[in-house]
Amino acid sequence: MDEGDQDGNFFYRTDYAYDAGRGLSERTVRHISKLKGEPDWLLSFRLKSLEIFQKLSMPDWAPLAKGDLDYGSIRYYLAQEQLPRRNWEEVPEDVKRTFDRLGVPEKEKKFLAGVEAQFDSEMAYANLREDLTKQGVLFVSSSEGLRDHEKIFRPHFGTLVPSGDNPFAALNGAAFSGGSFIYVPPGVKVAQPLQAYFRINAEQFGQFERTLIVVGEGAEVTYLEGCTAPSFETATLHAAVVELVAMAGAKVQYVTVQNWSNSVRNLVTKRAKALEGAEIRWIDCNIGSRITMKYPALLLAGERARGEVLSISVARSGQRQDTGARAIHLAPRTSSQIIAKSLSIGDGTATYRGKIDVAPGADGCRSHSRCDALLLGEKAISQTFPKIHCRGGNCTVEHEASVSKISDEQLFYLRSRGLDERGALGLMVNGFFSDLIREFPMEYGVELKRLIEMEMDNVRIGEGTP
Repeated sequence: MDEGDQDGNFFYRTDYAYDAGRGLSERTVRHISKLKGEPDWLLSFRLKSLEIFQKLSMPDWAPLAKGDLDYGSIRYYLAQEQLPRRNWEEVPEDVKRTFDRLGVPEKEKKFLAGVEAQFDSEMAYANLREDLTKQGVLFVSSSEGLRDHEKIFRPHFGTLVPSGDNPFAALNGAAFSGGSFIYVPPGVKVAQPLQAYFRINAEQFGQFERTLIVVGEGAEVTYLEGCTAPSFETATLHAAVVELVAMAGAKVQYVTVQNWSNSVRNLVTKRAKALEGAEIRWIDCNIGSRITMKYPALLLAGERARGEVLSISVARSGQRQDTGARAIHLAPRTSSQIIAKSLSIGDGTATYRGKIDVAPGADGCRSHSRCDALLLGEKAISQTFPKIHCRGGNCTVEHEASVSKISDEQLFYLRSRGLDERGALGLMVNGFFSDLIREFPMEYGVELKRLIEMEMDNVRIGEGTP
């Protein structure tokens, strides 16, 4: 596998059977809904979301304004087929060739309980182990969830991320397609991970998957998400929505390894709700993309619910990684932890935005947040914007932050021990991230370490730029 395979920066020309054309309008939304054969209530949801998107403006602090993207040139729906194949050999050849090259079938055989692969707007492949299907576990595309499992899907759809939440949640509501629907029945423990892989293949395209995960009382699941796209000269848009519901005593781990190309604008809304005694972990890696705006949120709605967000961000020259996390304590004796680490290279900017909010009556809560930044280069930028609002009684809320810089003296010491400059830089950066990398599932931890090493290729401390 060559470097082009590793970072996903390759492209195959594809013929699409379904194309909604360029630009976003009521006609576009109606066309998408008709192609997918959706019920009237869902079309109404889409049209209302479009109306909200057209009215909402971006907050002043956002690194991307709505006017920075040409929405008239973007293609909002491209698909070869509308429902995924269950047999890998039946997947269209050009799509299969892409995912073969990315190693998806190999991962499925080695350590996954189920896998889905989305190519542009729709899932091309979906498969779940038969023993889990017999236990009532669902792992299907969102389109199938709406069509075949509406009684489970619809009560949770749009409840954690309403279209009015922010402009890109509204945009997703209008144009969403693809994404995963997972349902784990009460008491079922899915021992091996489920993985979804999202691939953007087309130029001037927007991918708007919507993922919903519902985990029953006492159930457990780990969900892995991988993302790649080829690099184009024009802007590509990714505006996803994730809603995660953990019932009483459930345990859910959601792991993302994002490796978008530099042409992608990645604008994602992720939110999870934990009921009594439930545990939720967001483990998030943000590499690539021109701009990322992503702030996974924990709504700790049940007594003794626990939540954790572990975040890694790497911003190279010309990139802005605007990431962070939110923990909203709504019930007594809930606890949260947020640990974020970022690396800024050249003139890259890594920003942490965190919010801890303890509601009135949510007594006895505990929350700890820590963000650490590493700078490489004279123009590298790190920013931290924590917010704490505690209205509960007898609570412990802590925040700490640190910023450090790789110096010539440190490099000289390591080089005097026999390392070249690249090896010295790699050792220091991997040491900085190592405690968080260990939290990723083993196969993903190895991949993440390799991706970070690739980001360090050709970096020179004296130049301060890649």
